[in-house]
Amino acid sequence: MRMPEYYLSNCEYEIFSLHKKSIAEKFCDEQCIFDIIELGAGDGLKTRVLIRYLLQNKVQFKYIPIDISANSVQNLSGTMKSEFPQLLIEEKIGDYFEMMEEINRYDQNPKIILFLGSNIGNFTIHESVEFFRQLAAVMNSGDQLFIGFDLKKDPSIIMKAYDDPHGFTQTFNLNLLERLNRELEANFRIENFEHYPVYDPLEAAAKSYIISKTEQAIFIPALDESYYFKKWEAIYTEMSQKYSIELIRKLAEASSFKVEQNFFDSRQYYVNSLWRLTN
Repeated sequence: MRMPEYYLSNCEYEIFSLHKKSIAEKFCDEQCIFDIIELGAGDGLKTRVLIRYLLQNKVQFKYIPIDISANSVQNLSGTMKSEFPQLLIEEKIGDYFEMMEEINRYDQNPKIILFLGSNIGNFTIHESVEFFRQLAAVMNSGDQLFIGFDLKKDPSIIMKAYDDPHGFTQTFNLNLLERLNRELEANFRIENFEHYPVYDPLEAAAKSYIISKTEQAIFIPALDESYYFKKWEAIYTEMSQKYSIELIRKLAEASSFKVEQNFFDSRQYYVNSLWRLTN
């Protein structure tokens, strides 16, 4: 994520750095008390830019990171408490929607839900609408959703992000097989597979595959199962959807939201879109 070709992280960090004042003003006026709920917060690098600004300007808010991984949430919470001792933080470990329902039962503060890092790009368009509708069902009227979307652009720029010259993405993708060997005692020979990324400009989707370079049988003792691969057979490993501003508006409207404002990086490679619940 730190390599220069993987522009997504740098673009979103730039948006937070350039527009933190405008973003904060959109979240709430100075008299408001609200909750920032971050879904899948990771290391919180970008969020810290906004939190620092809010604290410096005496804005009253509580930060609630939610993740299924206890380790991720605890590491993030420790980092945040160390950097911002005055921060009100309440970590939640579990399913996004269950945790949101739990928060709503005892806390009626206005909520801003963060879903950053273009994580929405891992869903198909249909799955995205379903996800947003599920979120809308556990949000209150007036709550806001702040989402990172990777925009359509020159396909060669997108391809370099998923097929970098350093080989990092290849190693990342083939690591799936390494983990199967390590954690499930499988017998994948990594040299018999190759990383194969593509970008489909009609679907506006970057996809990654692992291709079997030979006929081979794999045994996974933990499952007591064998799997046969034909030569050039593909394993579909991931997708990263890219978006237009028009598609983002349609996604919002299809799931009971309205686009309040879009915040762009200087190259307009990426957008953080602020939505408000309409029902």
